[in-house]
Amino acid sequence: MPYDCVLVWFRRDLRVDDHAALYRALKAGRRVYCVFVFDRDILDALPSKQDRRVEFIRESVVELKAELENAGGGLIVRHAHARELIPALARELSVDAVFVNHDYEPLAVARDAAVEAELKQHGIAWHGFKDQVVFEKDEVLTGAGKFFSVFTPYKNAWLRKVDAFYLQAYPVRRHAHALKPPPDIQLVPELGQLGFKPTNLQALQITPGARSAAQLFEDFKGRMLAYADTRNFPAVKGPSYLSVHLRFGTISIRTLAREAFKAWQGSAGYPGGHGAEIWLAELVWRDFYFHILHHNPHVADHAFKPEYEAISWETGAHADALFAAWCEGRTGYPLVDAAMHQLNQTGYMHNRLRMVVASFLTKDLGIDWRRGERYFADHLNDFDLSANCGGWQWAASTGCDAQPYFRIFNPVTQSERFDPHGKFIRRYLPALSGLPDRAIHAPWLARPLELAAAGVRIGGNYPAPVVDHALARQHTLARFKAARQA
Repeated sequence: MPYDCVLVWFRRDLRVDDHAALYRALKAGRRVYCVFVFDRDILDALPSKQDRRVEFIRESVVELKAELENAGGGLIVRHAHARELIPALARELSVDAVFVNHDYEPLAVARDAAVEAELKQHGIAWHGFKDQVVFEKDEVLTGAGKFFSVFTPYKNAWLRKVDAFYLQAYPVRRHAHALKPPPDIQLVPELGQLGFKPTNLQALQITPGARSAAQLFEDFKGRMLAYADTRNFPAVKGPSYLSVHLRFGTISIRTLAREAFKAWQGSAGYPGGHGAEIWLAELVWRDFYFHILHHNPHVADHAFKPEYEAISWETGAHADALFAAWCEGRTGYPLVDAAMHQLNQTGYMHNRLRMVVASFLTKDLGIDWRRGERYFADHLNDFDLSANCGGWQWAASTGCDAQPYFRIFNPVTQSERFDPHGKFIRRYLPALSGLPDRAIHAPWLARPLELAAAGVRIGGNYPAPVVDHALARQHTLARFKAARQA
């Protein structure tokens, strides 16, 4: 498909190297222009005008623009409605085709379909490519040709299929001579011009861009083999912290999966180990949730299992008050509260804690998982619809391959097991910092002298539990039983 002039539309793939659509465009086009749109359909809908994700994207776009310029091209940057801008820009530049990487979220699929239809009316081709996952859509199916609804068989099929071909990088720079600078000078809008205010991104030492992603991954390589032993402890440097970079494509999933596979197999200088296998499985989980969303787009706002749409969640003023206490970290359960403070202050939450707080909201407070999913969507730096809905439905027991509804996390025992010395709790709940380790997980059970010595006043500077876990567990079992019998 040789073309004289093509346009590459960057979206959630903010890098130059190992970029599927850019590589294909450079191979197919004599002249290649690049564009990024700060899409008003997305930005105008954000509830807060102080959003770390917008700042992360903007700074990543600044780096992307510089990288493209260094390679001989450049980046057209616009703040507009993308579904209107892209066809107009394509006509303005007289391009023959627009190249993109696939996006799998329902709203993005609808947007892309509208743009593709508009382009075709003007004789402009549309080419989409797989980039943000290793396997997409129908590439991994059951023996009967159906989608997988259980992770382990999906993972096994994924591992049987994956090989060097699927993990190889696209050699973009080899063909960079086709890149062309924009026809006029381009400036990246300042945050204020986009309608947003600066955040604490820099203070949190969250550095956007592909260079930062590469540095983070280099740091994690030395810890990957220990991942299985460290990943569940929020006070320990166990995770890769690459999730926000994967979300916005400042690093390639192929790069990560390739290194994880080598480390697991003990090749390329790695000794091999269980930690790399477990981390690779986390990357496969990511593909799995994209797989589920593609085949079941209703999971974005409905239960994967239809029978659980009948669950009678708590509503009304009392439920709203409980939800507010959860959001603000005032539940009286220290690990839950510390996790919510981490989210609210940093936009990040450790994966183990995401499971704990989601279980607490749905199983202890009896509140609809969709309310929690939406709160995470508004606050997580690494928010990704497929994984967020998948994780919430897993915790709520309404999704595919979900936690069985009768297995309910006890927030105290989770705290004792995964933050045994209370280090994480003390970081985000300084009012409890003076309590001894054994008392910090359930301070309402501490001896009066311990509370007094630590300056903790239950119901004063730290709340009493908003719910009794044992009673809440019984209510949850009854709630699910009623739904299953409906």
